[in-house]
Amino acid sequence: MDKPNISVSQKLLHGLEYLLLGVITIATVIAVGQEIYNIFIHLTVQIADLLLLFIYLEIITMVVVYIQSGEVPVRMPLYIGMVALARYLILDMKAMHEWQMLAISTSILLISLAVLIVRFGHVKYPYEKNRRGTPHP
Repeated sequence: MDKPNISVSQKLLHGLEYLLLGVITIATVIAVGQEIYNIFIHLTVQIADLLLLFIYLEIITMVVVYIQSGEVPVRMPLYIGMVALARYLILDMKAMHEWQMLAISTSILLISLAVLIVRFGHVKYPYEKNRRGTPHP
């Protein structure tokens, strides 16, 4: 009696998972469109615009990897965080104090070290397979 309930609840959760992934993808594509529209309206492309587009690209890539493997690699949100902090640093550099710039730069460095540690762990101690039976990204 419990097995059909688990099966139905798992199907509902997987359905909700894919629905939310679709919402994330659609929202990201809309945000990309808005950013490209702003670039065409202002007729300029700045580094902040490119970094924002890169963040959107990483989000879409994260959704694709999740759909393919069933798991989100830890590195992807770390990459997004590094790019977001770099974008923040570039945009507000003139208004920041030295200590704020140092703190953000140190945060980027710490996240970079975390990526290095995670990557080293994946190389040194690789996973067998993920829950969908494909190799880990």
